[in-house]
Amino acid sequence: MKSIDSPSVIWTPWMRRALQLAALAEGYTSPNPLVGAVVLNEAGRLVGEGFHLMAGMPHAEVVALAQAGSKAKGGTLVVTLEPCCHQGRTPPCTKAILNAGLARVVIAMKDPDPRVSGDGIFELRNAGLEVITGFLEQEATFLNRAYVFRVLQGRPWGVLKWAMSLDGRTGLSNGLSQWISSPPSRAWVHGLRANCDAVIVGSGTVRADDPLLTSRGLKDPEPLRVVLTRSLDLPIDAQLWDTSKAKTLIAYGPEADQEKFNHLPKSLDRLALTSTNPIDLFKALAKKGVNSALWECGPVLASSAIQQGCVQELAIVIAPKLLGGFPQMTPLSDLGFTSMEQVLVLKDTQMFRLGEDWLLKIPFPITKA
Repeated sequence: MKSIDSPSVIWTPWMRRALQLAALAEGYTSPNPLVGAVVLNEAGRLVGEGFHLMAGMPHAEVVALAQAGSKAKGGTLVVTLEPCCHQGRTPPCTKAILNAGLARVVIAMKDPDPRVSGDGIFELRNAGLEVITGFLEQEATFLNRAYVFRVLQGRPWGVLKWAMSLDGRTGLSNGLSQWISSPPSRAWVHGLRANCDAVIVGSGTVRADDPLLTSRGLKDPEPLRVVLTRSLDLPIDAQLWDTSKAKTLIAYGPEADQEKFNHLPKSLDRLALTSTNPIDLFKALAKKGVNSALWECGPVLASSAIQQGCVQELAIVIAPKLLGGFPQMTPLSDLGFTSMEQVLVLKDTQMFRLGEDWLLKIPFPITKA
């Protein structure tokens, strides 16, 4: 049995509060991480709290310390991520912590950013502060999984989403697919988009569905809408070309006829790629600071994204409907397997109700059977 003086008893509730604060900015902080912080005075009472709202704005530690003011002296800072020690868009948080006269800093996880990566902890300890690390580290890492993945892997955290019928169809044999899922499911998708930095489709989806790909106002600014195209064979008119609602980026390969841009609005952003492989797009998006990207594409592009390691999570809506039709109206194309020993096995599946539909959330990595 843990005593009332056990560090986990003292600091864990405050770290949970800091994690709750950090999550309030989900979908807004990229390329920065989600960070929350609370300040306790010398007697252990809350005197300040805050979170990082978006890149370029004050970090969580600075917000919380500003609220605490002189009451922070001799107290404790509880923060979900190692404080930065470098000059970026804002000054280093370690200096603000030292200037506040704190006695202790409790940290959930180390920052994988090579500009920090333990140096912030070292600087605070070297200045004489007590630094405690690893409190609710697993929860903090999960919250910042997209940021951590981009920093360590050089590509965004990819979420692949599709909606299908009970018999595994994504549309009728004539191509019609609206609407397989129910209104609650479609509302959930809007929220999913709001928590991502970019939403990706292929040119075939643009031609067939003319999607809008916004959060319907749940996020401002809206996520970046990305169209991946090999040939720039795109319709002259499309909802995605209206950039008054959200930015649209056209990512194209080396074989594309760039004269086709003459028929498209000048407001569209362009991204030339060495190939239209998902991995090349993801590497380019990571350089633009995209932490998380949502695939809302057709079966061929979805399969390529899986094969090239650009999917870290599945979000599958299953509607209680039977569509029948052609086998090719499925969410994935051929993955090249020739035996059951090669197939991908999904684990840790979670299931939720969305109105009359079911939502499956399945994290990667995937292991073979």
